[in-house]
Amino acid sequence: MNKKLFIPGPIDVKQDVLEQMTKPMIGHRSKDASALQRSISEKLNKVFYTKEQILLSTTSGSGLMEGAIRSCTRKRAAVFSVGSFGDRWYKMAVSNNVAADKFSVEVGKATTAEMVEEVLSTGKYDLVTVTHNETSTGVENPIYEISKVMKKYPEVVWCLDTVSSMGGTKIEVDELGVDICITSTQKALGLPPGMAVASMSQKAVEAAKQVEFRGLYLDLLDIYDYIQKKDYQYPSTPAIPIMYAMDYQLDKILAEGLDNRYARHLAMAEYVRAWAKKHFELFPEEKYASNTLTTIKNIKGINVGDLNKELGKRGYAISNGYGDLKEKTFRIAHMGDYTLDDVKELLENIDDILKL
Repeated sequence: MNKKLFIPGPIDVKQDVLEQMTKPMIGHRSKDASALQRSISEKLNKVFYTKEQILLSTTSGSGLMEGAIRSCTRKRAAVFSVGSFGDRWYKMAVSNNVAADKFSVEVGKATTAEMVEEVLSTGKYDLVTVTHNETSTGVENPIYEISKVMKKYPEVVWCLDTVSSMGGTKIEVDELGVDICITSTQKALGLPPGMAVASMSQKAVEAAKQVEFRGLYLDLLDIYDYIQKKDYQYPSTPAIPIMYAMDYQLDKILAEGLDNRYARHLAMAEYVRAWAKKHFELFPEEKYASNTLTTIKNIKGINVGDLNKELGKRGYAISNGYGDLKEKTFRIAHMGDYTLDDVKELLENIDDILKL
């Protein structure tokens, strides 16, 4: 039985999108490949609200996260973590011999503008990483407030992880002043896993030029330069089938209308939050609750594994908590091409199974 995946990703992909991946292969050095990659990039410029260069990467989002912190940290990175994926960015820095400090918060809390101000006022850092939407805790950080602080430090490169939020909530990259904004295909964009995307500002490009050891496959400057010199070609062979699907899906996203898409995601989020507050508790502070995934405090002590087995029989899947939160929380994603009716259907089934 196919299950509707209300998990943090991968999520369901529409059949017409999947079918795009069956198109005949083209040479990755051909004009057709350049045209495809240019088309995708121009559409992503609209989704990202940016005029900066789009980079495509045949990796998960983690690949571009690692590439960003290694390629653009000249002096020292400040990694702001609100959970497992912020922690991962710090581990990437350490494993690449990049000088970095991690600034964590209590789980369920957010990175605030005041925290960023306090750290940057020391003058020790020339790169900052922020996780916009932390799927382990369901926290969505206040990036518009953080942006006001970042603009006071124009020499600092700002890297933003929007892996689980881009395409599901409005992120205006240029207005915010984000230098490297990263996302993945398998979440709110409603595509299969296998590729990541980033925008890269001129400031980030100039910063990377000052870094001697940027690696090879994930050297963002090399990728950037290759696109300019080779007409939207890439140094390594890209995942052409996913790019066919991405080009097609981006047309559907833009046809829906970005504001309509964000409103749909918000409606799903608000409905799940209301249900969670009625029967359980929200794990994050509500003002920082994610619009693409809700993390719910398991105050009833339900066995999430057993719940998921029963849901599986009915054609659904949700997610238990992540890491240390495995039994303390459970998570319901509401992103991509799901509708409010899909969410209501899922919650009605949970109500029935748990006799809520």
